[in-house]
Amino acid sequence: MTETDTETETDAERVAVPVPTADAAAAERDRVVARVREHAGRLARELARLQGGDYGRRTFRVEGGEWTLKYEAGDLDFLRFEGRAGLDVYVVSTKTDPEIPDLAAAMDHYEAFVAAFADYVDSLGGVLDGVPETVPDVASTGDVAAERDRLVSRMREAADRMAAELHRVEPTEYGTFAATVEGTRWELKREADRASYVRAGGEGGVYLVSQYAPPSPGDVRTYAPGFRGFVEAFNAEVDELGDALDGVEL
Repeated sequence: MTETDTETETDAERVAVPVPTADAAAAERDRVVARVREHAGRLARELARLQGGDYGRRTFRVEGGEWTLKYEAGDLDFLRFEGRAGLDVYVVSTKTDPEIPDLAAAMDHYEAFVAAFADYVDSLGGVLDGVPETVPDVASTGDVAAERDRLVSRMREAADRMAAELHRVEPTEYGTFAATVEGTRWELKREADRASYVRAGGEGGVYLVSQYAPPSPGDVRTYAPGFRGFVEAFNAEVDELGDALDGVEL
């Protein structure tokens, strides 16, 4: 047997040595994580009920560090332990599994976490004691809305008449009339002989007359007095049109 043959056999023997497997340790890790996921998931659902909403988190301090439980759509998103010795591990996560030594270290404090959670729930007991069960009567906005609607209706009637007069002298499908009254720009837009809107305040202003929602009572209070000046400006414009034809003979 040559020296080369001896070296070859030695290499073959090395290759034949069994490779250690992590299956058992990984399986035990997965079993622990699964148990925690199921248990902490129940805690997450209870926390979501207490805090309200579908998304939230809360941190619980224990002697060895802090546990943070986060939920989304009422289900557990992650459970994280940050130990005082620098340990930082996501015991349950949607992204990665924890290192086995880190998981073991965190689980030494899991019972304390559950106790802290129970203390938090207990601390809320009786918080609502003495809260009045009756509430004041709700005031009606009926009178205010009716007065707003009455004023807006009068403005719409005037705006429609203005639109009809504009359509008579300029019989196009669409048109506008604008004027500035005491520093506020007013604009009427029409479709044929009907008003589409009356807006005060220029672009981004308030629609006093609209095809959609009515203005607020506060906006009516602010701008309705200026609508009279807008109509007067329109009347002046019509008078000027009449003056333009004076003296014209055929």
